[in-house]
Amino acid sequence: MHQDIQRKSARTNGSTRDNNGIRRIIRATRYSLRGFTFVVKNESAFKLELVLFLVSLPIAFFVTDSTIMFGILVTVGLVVLIVEAINTAIEVAIDRISLEFHPMSKTAKDLGSLAVFLSLLNAIFWWALAVASAIP
Repeated sequence: MHQDIQRKSARTNGSTRDNNGIRRIIRATRYSLRGFTFVVKNESAFKLELVLFLVSLPIAFFVTDSTIMFGILVTVGLVVLIVEAINTAIEVAIDRISLEFHPMSKTAKDLGSLAVFLSLLNAIFWWALAVASAIP
């Protein structure tokens, strides 16, 4: 199976060597930046969450008294952004298949929305804990 994938890569990209090392990292980074640009341009929820994340970084520094809690607050903010990006990917893929209503498409989008909601609840929980522990 793995050899078949390498052969296919060799036929489509010129050689398997192009898929290794620094070139692969550069291409992957380029794809990630395209995805980031797309989500920032097209998803208002992601933009809002990104701004909140960036604003929360210095606040987290002052609210927390440990590097572990600071790390947790940074991580939960990143998780919200990650889940929002995955939700956007689900929505884009569903819309690519068809814009017509289908119950399974609705369910997929609803589940993506649930994932974002749960990641937000998780972030709120950790922020509440950090703020509560900072109050003397």
